[in-house]
Amino acid sequence: MTATATTQASPPSLLPFLKWAGGKRWLAEHVLNLIPSNFSTYYEPFLGSGAIFFSLQPKAAVLSDLNNDLINAYVSIRDDAERVSTVLRRHHRQHSKDYYYEVRGQALRAQHTRAAQFIYLNRTCWNGLYRVNLAGNFNVPIGTKTKVILDTDNFPATAELLNNAELHCRDFEETINLAGNNDVIFADPPYTIHHNHNGFIKYNENIFSWQDQIRLRDSLVRAAARGAKVIMTNANHESVRSLYENGFLLTPVSRMSVIAGASSARKAYEELLIVSE
Repeated sequence: MTATATTQASPPSLLPFLKWAGGKRWLAEHVLNLIPSNFSTYYEPFLGSGAIFFSLQPKAAVLSDLNNDLINAYVSIRDDAERVSTVLRRHHRQHSKDYYYEVRGQALRAQHTRAAQFIYLNRTCWNGLYRVNLAGNFNVPIGTKTKVILDTDNFPATAELLNNAELHCRDFEETINLAGNNDVIFADPPYTIHHNHNGFIKYNENIFSWQDQIRLRDSLVRAAARGAKVIMTNANHESVRSLYENGFLLTPVSRMSVIAGASSARKAYEELLIVSE
């Protein structure tokens, strides 16, 4: 994408329509302060709930994730928001424990019904968790939330914003390799460290390994060398810090302090904000 893009002067408030484990809504304001006022294209290779995308509201974006159901939900909202909303309202009216498990077990074919199923399960499952079994079937139990239609829903505005974006189900490296001079990359990968589970964790139905962390680092280094602004969150662990000790600024962040500069403020849930110099 070559058109010059900037954020709107005062974009209207627009929240993610999904909950996602590790979502960065709590960090969005700080990340936005790191992004240049004028840039070309915004790239996000681990989309999830898209908290930074929705806060930034760029005029040109390339968004991707390996989760096909997730990307289908975004594409369906962009292209067919009213039909998705209609099915979602039906889920809202019929929601119950039995209904949840009935919907969870359905193998739907139409894009808009699959999207509504995905959003319904996301909003009513346990803690908004996404998890699949070895067969690739979503298997998270029902949670305590009962609201399927939210006051913050604005699917027409979400669809309008997503019209500015390319959406892809693909590996992160394919997306990062497209970024060049004056572009912005925000990456929020699975928090693999070199010593946990022999260097890999489950990423949806895929494995995100320590070698993937190295491959991610290498692709971000190349993008920064091409002139892209790189902003990334990751585990605040010595193995991760060692990957980015050259050419990047490393700052501990936490939900309580946002920027945890003092050692006394650093807790077990602290994360690492990584920004290209």
